[in-house]
Amino acid sequence: MKTKVLIALLLVGLSTHAQTPVEEGFKLTRAGFKEENAFETTKFVEQYFRVPGNTGFNASIHYVENILKQAGFVEQKENELETPLTYRIEKRAMKQATWEPLAASIGIIGEPMPLLSFQTNRNMIPINCGSTPAGGVSAKVIYIPKIITAEIEKLDLKGKILFSETNPSRLINIAAKAGAIGVLGYSMPTYTQPEKHQTSIQFGSIGTDSPIWALFLSYAAKEKLKKACLNGSPKLKVNIQNKRYQAEELTLVANVKGSVNPDERFVFSAHVQEPGANDNASGVGTLAEMARLTAQLYQEKKINPKRTLTFLWGDEIVSTRRYITEDSTRAKGILWGMSLDMVGEDTQKTGGSFLIEKMPDPAAIWTRGTDKHTEWGAGDVTEKDLFPHYFNDFIFDICKQQGKFANWTVNYNPFEGGSDHTPFLQNKIPGLLMWHFTDVFYHTDNDRIDKVSPTEMKNVGISGLTAAYALISADESMATKVVDQVKSDGLIRLKTEFELSKKAVAEGKSISDEKHILQTWNKWYVDALATISKMPVKMETTRLGSAIKIATNELEKQTEVYLETLK
Repeated sequence: MKTKVLIALLLVGLSTHAQTPVEEGFKLTRAGFKEENAFETTKFVEQYFRVPGNTGFNASIHYVENILKQAGFVEQKENELETPLTYRIEKRAMKQATWEPLAASIGIIGEPMPLLSFQTNRNMIPINCGSTPAGGVSAKVIYIPKIITAEIEKLDLKGKILFSETNPSRLINIAAKAGAIGVLGYSMPTYTQPEKHQTSIQFGSIGTDSPIWALFLSYAAKEKLKKACLNGSPKLKVNIQNKRYQAEELTLVANVKGSVNPDERFVFSAHVQEPGANDNASGVGTLAEMARLTAQLYQEKKINPKRTLTFLWGDEIVSTRRYITEDSTRAKGILWGMSLDMVGEDTQKTGGSFLIEKMPDPAAIWTRGTDKHTEWGAGDVTEKDLFPHYFNDFIFDICKQQGKFANWTVNYNPFEGGSDHTPFLQNKIPGLLMWHFTDVFYHTDNDRIDKVSPTEMKNVGISGLTAAYALISADESMATKVVDQVKSDGLIRLKTEFELSKKAVAEGKSISDEKHILQTWNKWYVDALATISKMPVKMETTRLGSAIKIATNELEKQTEVYLETLK
């Protein structure tokens, strides 16, 4: 009797400890991801105004390179898969000189304190702006409330500074033609709440051939200068010091070689350029820690990737697109892409929620119910742009699991574009974006290290790595579980859309249009289920195909019921 009980207990114990690949991944990443490492890298990177080729951009690349070397990655000699852990820095001559801001200040002559200073507002200088003569210039400032080109051309602006409440890039050529030596402008979107965060300035750029200099103003500086102009004829002292020089553009690529299908891979990408802490020093720091932990787990033989895992740092969109398009053979093996962009936000301070930006699904066309676009704005998506794939639901469900575990808020938004996920999608490769929005400090010089949460970076890193580890070594058993997951998510979505369509029809909307929406969602999920057939590293039985067929039939039958009911 005791023997039988003991055997039964052993069997229960064995079944209890039989973990899924996702559960195993969570166990490893939750224990191993060191958020303090991610934060320290972010802190280093965010001190610089980063433009491809400049001092800060290159220093950031080399900082991450050092992390990789210490973690066990070896510099590539011949090819990226010559050893299990390799990295390389790609160097390319730049067509144009790089640009680097050094110093700037605006002062109202007679006032003891500067109106604006580069030390507190690094974004006051537009990218590509030229310098004033050493020591600066002094000139009268002319305030123009409304921009009417014909009126400006009549003004005598020779040797003066033009000031208006619009983006200075709109004024440069008009002002230069009228003889102005420089332009001051103001342009802040409402979601940055400039009247509340009065010192914020969003970074921007002007043409490399701009004939005169330009500067951005914060809300506080704009209001103070406007008041001075309305009450008199102030004179300003402006000093701008920047430099331009020839440089190489750097891209850093690291690989953990797959043991079975090394030419197939999951690619993570984080862009280095832009001057913010969250955008995107946090992506650089999070991805560096993800690479470090992966090397550690590989060397400790706790993971054995069957496919290759790639980490990429470079110029936003440009480096990722080049990585995909420069090698057609390599591109064929890229099965998934993930962009880490603004992943470290302290949401209590920034107001931005963690989001998964989905691949184009019907919600990007018919955005309704709880689906909402961010302030970034909807992309121009049509039915021919839809990209059905299990990647959407797989990643979102993993993030929700981490959210439940860590009390972390996880949301999603329909496809919008604008980051390193877009080159994947443009090349027919599944690609998603991990990010935060809407952020009141987005692209502003108040996006500093005090707005970054190490815990947020840890949650993102854990979710991304857990998903990648599972996918690069997926077997039929895991893929079959994903079929059930995607089918369940599909049925939930169809029910939601049916209820929305039923309400729309009751309000007078076209029945045929509403039926088309349901049919489009059904097709999207049916096609997404079909993509799971390529998930396993090796196919050994017909079990997965049968599971996909059964799930497809269930979705289609439920859709037929909804279509018949919709009257």
